[in-house]
Amino acid sequence: MSWRILIFDSGMGGLTVASAIRAELPQAELVYAADSAAFPYGAWREEPLVARIETVVARLIDEIEPDAVVIACNTASTLALPQLRSRHRLPFIGTVPAIKPAAAQTQSRIIGVLATPGTVGREYTQALIHTYAFHCRVILHGAPQLAEMAEARLAGAAPDLAGIGREIAPVFRDIDGERTDVVVLGCTHYPLLLPELRTAAPWPVTFIDPAPAIARRTASVVAGLAPQAPGARPNPMPGLVCFTDRREPGAAYAAMGFDQVRIIAMPVGA
Repeated sequence: MSWRILIFDSGMGGLTVASAIRAELPQAELVYAADSAAFPYGAWREEPLVARIETVVARLIDEIEPDAVVIACNTASTLALPQLRSRHRLPFIGTVPAIKPAAAQTQSRIIGVLATPGTVGREYTQALIHTYAFHCRVILHGAPQLAEMAEARLAGAAPDLAGIGREIAPVFRDIDGERTDVVVLGCTHYPLLLPELRTAAPWPVTFIDPAPAIARRTASVVAGLAPQAPGARPNPMPGLVCFTDRREPGAAYAAMGFDQVRIIAMPVGA
């Protein structure tokens, strides 16, 4: 039995989530969609970004006809999930900073959260801290360039270790003899840089990748749906990746099994 799952992000970051979902649900038909015309989301103002996400996701649902949608983007999830869930009947799985597991794992009670500037400023992020990490010092940092660095890394560019070090330095704190010991990767792009993050870190920490938890949640949600038998669904879309502007997909998508390209042109400001 199989489900068609739409995985949505602004760029390549959701590939980390797609990989985890494929491992968790090997029979599922995964379709990946990148709002490439609007990348990066972290630089957008809230109101126009919510409108953009609602418009793009509605178009994708019409074209892809998924059984469930994974919003593999912290910025989009913390902003637009309530609107998406109220507008569409199918289930949505969101992505939020993994502050709860970080609070459970820390020994020093000093937690770093790397995210986009938009995610850092969201009330949702503050609510997670107050609920689950009230007993910890939580250092939030909106890394302005880290998502773009991750995209460049996956596209084949040599990693800029010095630049990565500057991006992550603010979450590494030494306070009253205790150090940051857990760092939440609050953007699905950031695990693409995990080897470089470990190298650039001034001391060893536990980096929390949200992808496995998202995959487990996705599996739990779709288990309650009525799947179709393989081959029974009309218009199969194996390995499909959608972009909102015209571009070459690059080897990274093909390496993940997304080697069939569809352009759903949705230019910004149109």
